[in-house]
Amino acid sequence: MWGAVDVVRHVDWDAFLAQVSGRIVLLTTKGAVRLDVAEFREDDVLLMGSEGTGVPEEVHARADVRVLIPMRPGLRSMNISVATGIVAAEALRQTDGWPS
Repeated sequence: MWGAVDVVRHVDWDAFLAQVSGRIVLLTTKGAVRLDVAEFREDDVLLMGSEGTGVPEEVHARADVRVLIPMRPGLRSMNISVATGIVAAEALRQTDGWPS
C-alpha cells in the first residue's frame, strides 16, 4: 500500500507550512467543529498529531479547521489510525475523491 501514496518528510514546521497550498485540517480531541458538520475541500491537508501528546499549541493555533470526532461520554479518544481513516473517508466522500 505504501507505493500508492507519496510520503514527504519535512525538516521542520516552517518547511511544512511553506509547501501547504490548502487549508490545514487538524484532527484533535480539542476540536471546534464536529466531524458530522465539517465541510471539506479538495485541497485540504489532513494533519494528525502524536497519539499520546497531540500537537504543540502553535500547531493547534495555526490550523484553519480543527475537527473533533464525536464520542460517547466517558470515552477519551480513539486510536489515531482509526480516527484518520474515519476523517479521510468523510473528506473523500464530500469531495468525490473515491476512485471509480
